[in-house]
Amino acid sequence: MPPRLLAIGDVHGCPAPLETLAETVRLSADDTLVMLGDYIDRGPDSRAVIDLLIDLRERCRLVTIMGNHEEMMLRVLRGQAPAPWWLRHGGVETLDSYGFTGDLTCVPREHFDFIEACVDCYEAEDFFFVHANYVADEALDAQPAEALRWQSLGEHLPAPHASGRTAVLGHSAQRSGEVLDGGHFRCLDTFCFGGGWLTAMDVRTGEVWQADREGRLR
Repeated sequence: MPPRLLAIGDVHGCPAPLETLAETVRLSADDTLVMLGDYIDRGPDSRAVIDLLIDLRERCRLVTIMGNHEEMMLRVLRGQAPAPWWLRHGGVETLDSYGFTGDLTCVPREHFDFIEACVDCYEAEDFFFVHANYVADEALDAQPAEALRWQSLGEHLPAPHASGRTAVLGHSAQRSGEVLDGGHFRCLDTFCFGGGWLTAMDVRTGEVWQADREGRLR
């Protein structure tokens, strides 16, 4: 099997579907798997999700995009933002998964380093990968953080990027459970934590695999 370019949408603390999809797509060492951000918050076990992603680095070429939820977590852990800002958006569930009892050092250094190493954008051939959105006429290495991590497709439906590449992104939950294919962009956030699916896609072929939050294949 030739090397594949795969992407997985917003996991949001749901390890079971991530584990199912990783097994179902039969990852190889030559495959590139791009995770589109928002690994944590809202779901039942964010700590287990990060552990799974760390393990996946041994099975494929793993690329992890920084989501807005990772940004919130990092800013709070660094003392750069007040904790309630994060807690209101799912941080309570994340800290519970780490056994929080009042001390933020419950988050292992390995997990902090993993999240800190997440990237803003990944470019590959005819595709680029970001968490949320992009500015069509800005170079991919000069995109504003607000667009990359926070701007939903409901707020701004982007034009084709000047590079001519197809965007692969998450963040904007598709409550239908279906991938949103806008032609020049594809949104893979299919509302896993809220009763939808976690979606994996081979971006070159368009093949899709989905599992619900309990890990059952669609």
